[in-house]
Amino acid sequence: MADVIDYQIFGSDLQLVEIGLDPGEGVSAEIGTMTYMEQGIEMQTTAKGGLFGGFKRILTGESFFISNFVNQGRQKSRVGFAAPYPGRVVPIDLAQIGGTFLCEKGSFLCAAKGIDINVAFTKRLGAGFFGGEGFILQRLSGDGLAFIHAGGTLIPKQLQSGQELRVDTGCIVGFSSSVDYSIEFVGGFRNALFGSEGLFLAKLRGPGLVYLQSLPLSKLVERIQASLVFPRVSDA
Repeated sequence: MADVIDYQIFGSDLQLVEIGLDPGEGVSAEIGTMTYMEQGIEMQTTAKGGLFGGFKRILTGESFFISNFVNQGRQKSRVGFAAPYPGRVVPIDLAQIGGTFLCEKGSFLCAAKGIDINVAFTKRLGAGFFGGEGFILQRLSGDGLAFIHAGGTLIPKQLQSGQELRVDTGCIVGFSSSVDYSIEFVGGFRNALFGSEGLFLAKLRGPGLVYLQSLPLSKLVERIQASLVFPRVSDA
């Protein structure tokens, strides 16, 4: 069973989640997300799942290692984890959504000790070759709290059985394991040649919970690069 942890989310656009740990409790997090930790908390960096698990994590675009924070003191202590770019920190109670949640690379922030953090390959190889960001996902499994990050505005969707939603692959934050996931071609010569949305879309089919984001990191980077290549001409 996962540790039962307390948390508080601070901020509006650049958020931080503060985790309260009783003695002996712990939390696992992505490398570089920790902002502060109070007295009594000790950090240990490990390759989750050994060398093989570490190499699988590299495939998702994440770091080889995971940082573990455990309260070794005698009183409650807190540790804070910051979102990597503007957006929302989203708490996921795995016990309420069937024990498993799949998230896109880069969206996982931290999780209670006892949550299994692994790599999930999609069922269809076409998603890997043509879906851009949709081939390799992270699987969070357990019965406790995990925290993910959504860029820009968070859009939750509760899909009913058989209900479908087509989404830009980069705009998916994550979804429950009951959601069927596939990649489809946009279709149409002009759409493929001149459309700026990409050649392929993710098709999500319910039932299940889906989280979307309005500004994934890939689009943020593209817009910053575009502004550097084509700087705005000053009125002066």
